[in-house]
Amino acid sequence: MTVSQPNPQPPLLSQRAAVILLLGALTAAAATGLTVWAGGTPAAGLLAGGGAFAGGVLFFNAIIS
Repeated sequence: MTVSQPNPQPPLLSQRAAVILLLGALTAAAATGLTVWAGGTPAAGLLAGGGAFAGGVLFFNAIIS
C-alpha cells in the first residue's frame, strides 16, 4: 500500500534552470582553474570565474530553449 502526500511541493528550480546553472558553474570552475594554473593569483581566478559564470549562464540560456 502506498501513502500519497496531500500537498506535494513543487520543485525549487525547473530542470532547464538547473542544467543552465550547472553548466555556468562548470564554466566558472574551468575559467578559475585555468587562470590560476596559468600563474594568476587566486583572487584573479575567482574574478575570471565570476565573469565566466555570468557569460556562461547567458550563453547557455540563449542556446538551450
